[in-house]
Amino acid sequence: MFSTEEKMVFGGLFGWVASIGVGIAGLITHIVVCIQTEQWVLLIAGSLAAPVGVVHGIGHWFGAW
Repeated sequence: MFSTEEKMVFGGLFGWVASIGVGIAGLITHIVVCIQTEQWVLLIAGSLAAPVGVVHGIGHWFGAW
């Protein structure tokens, strides 16, 4: 059916797309939470440095803060 190489390429592509999707979802969560709680400084920090926003958004999913 599919060769091993094709499976590896598909798996890598799926992993890349999933990572991008999680990052975007985390950033959107960060923006929504910051606006709802009026945390303007954190909103600006997450906008200037995207990894801050992604980590903050994912942290909210798991109840870290």
